[in-house]
Amino acid sequence: MLAAASGLVACSSDGGGSDASNCTNTITKQDLPVVTMWAWYPNMELVVDNFNKANDEVQVCWTNVGQGGDQYDKFQTAISAGTGAPDLVMVEMDRIPTFQIQNALVDISGYDLEAARANYGEGAWKDVSVGDAVYGVPVDGGPLAMIYRKDIFDKYGIAPPKTWAEYEQAAQKVKDAGGPLFGDLGANVPALMMALQIQKGAAPYTYDPAQPESIGVRLNDQASKDVLEYWGGLVRKGLVGTQDQFTPEYISGVINGNYATYISAAWAPGYLTGAGVGQGQDTGTFAVAPLPQWDPTNPVQVNWGGSAFSVTSQSKKPELAAKAAYGLYADEESLTDGWTNQIIFPLNLTALNNPEFVDLKVAFFDGQQANKEVYVPAANAYQGVVYSPFGQYYFDAMTKQISAISAGSVTGSQGADRLQEDVTKHATEQGFTVR
Repeated sequence: MLAAASGLVACSSDGGGSDASNCTNTITKQDLPVVTMWAWYPNMELVVDNFNKANDEVQVCWTNVGQGGDQYDKFQTAISAGTGAPDLVMVEMDRIPTFQIQNALVDISGYDLEAARANYGEGAWKDVSVGDAVYGVPVDGGPLAMIYRKDIFDKYGIAPPKTWAEYEQAAQKVKDAGGPLFGDLGANVPALMMALQIQKGAAPYTYDPAQPESIGVRLNDQASKDVLEYWGGLVRKGLVGTQDQFTPEYISGVINGNYATYISAAWAPGYLTGAGVGQGQDTGTFAVAPLPQWDPTNPVQVNWGGSAFSVTSQSKKPELAAKAAYGLYADEESLTDGWTNQIIFPLNLTALNNPEFVDLKVAFFDGQQANKEVYVPAANAYQGVVYSPFGQYYFDAMTKQISAISAGSVTGSQGADRLQEDVTKHATEQGFTVR
């Protein structure tokens, strides 16, 4: 809604570049300084209102300028122009190094970070850090798990596999009995493949901002090759499909029982519910189990997705912007609204330790206590990763190789080697020395 149409208070801002007179929300404490913010979660107006109501130091002026890539394009334009960015910007964690290397984000470690550090786990902080510097406040994440069809598992006498070897064995059993595909290798979810490789021990990137022109790129180590070979083998054996995910065709397949499992993140139930899954003939048929492991004696939990609130370098009020970043989506009312409406999987420990959240009987999973049994332990055990400053190029390159593996034109190992060559060349062209 336009500010002029809603009668919002017009307030000036001496920093951030984003016009604070165009707030979507109403600024009620007009005597306080204002910081501007771009973010796209559907309940952000509630979150901002909650913060502004409780805070007597600063007020937040929020605008939704687009979701994901649309917002990033506008932010990149502002970075290039040197003006026009807000004080605060919502950024997916894997995008932080891309903007940090352009000096577009502020290290908030000097702005009372220690007071907020106990609110989140170490894995969450690592995901928003570049070296020892911290460039965002974690909001939500996506601990990985295995969603499965109870009806299919019951029909074929399958127990939730605890290892990837058991996953393949179960897939073969279902296929031999004339059942559906066991899962899917979607080329359009490269971040998922990255997480699965990290689970086996891969460390795709090593990067230290103290040496900004040097980066370690290891995309064809043995762990990375093993995981691509594994999934390529499942495809060759006809055990999993190769359909792009998040498409109407894929969702239809999930609804119709074309897949026995769906390897995805904690936000997937909300996404699937929004797409109509769990509301028709498939009601009550889904359950969730921990992600299968390579070595069950040494389990590794991984993550797909998640966002943070970052302070931009164009802000003239970075300390106040940091205070807002610490406080947004950190109060109990906002967190509760986020997880009860399946908007986010919270990383704030106030929510992760809340018995109402932990013990929740999730309707999508037919009353299963999915948070207690699967998602919260996975989130607590997650150690974080190092992302690269050219993450989108890497994901695009990974998509090409997954497509080739699925088509059978290359093996998983060959795909990993090609990916290493492609990304190394790109990094070199961008001025990096690749280690």
